[in-house]
Amino acid sequence: MKTLTQNKFLQTMPDAVIRHLPEALRTIKWRQPWRWLMQFHYGEARLHYEISHVSQQGGWELGFHCEARDKNLNRFLLDGFRRNLFEIKDALGEKMEAEMWVRGWSKIYEVVPDEPLTEEFQDRLGQRMAEVISCLHPFYVDLRDAVAQSYR
Repeated sequence: MKTLTQNKFLQTMPDAVIRHLPEALRTIKWRQPWRWLMQFHYGEARLHYEISHVSQQGGWELGFHCEARDKNLNRFLLDGFRRNLFEIKDALGEKMEAEMWVRGWSKIYEVVPDEPLTEEFQDRLGQRMAEVISCLHPFYVDLRDAVAQSYR
């Protein structure tokens, strides 16, 4: 099996994720602001799904990051995901965590152990990220709509 550099592994990750997403979610956009991560979003880049290498833990973090400038929004989203954490863990497994993070940001995520950066591992990580997106996105849309309602 071909081994990839970390840069190539991440640069080609969008294809590995998108091919596993249901058709309705394939309009996702992506960007690589730093060499150790890839972000996916649906138009709100500060509220994004992320795959990032976490060397101190020896793995890859997959999850949804709430990095809006509005700390109250980040907290609102976190609280909403926490209210649904039983359902999320039922669908994605017990490793999923929801927590406050730095700068008033929040995230819901899991850490997948490191493996050699092969095309096979990339495909499995892409499939898992697609599962995370497919599970979390309906919750996010409902929460986003609740925020929009409160500003009307």
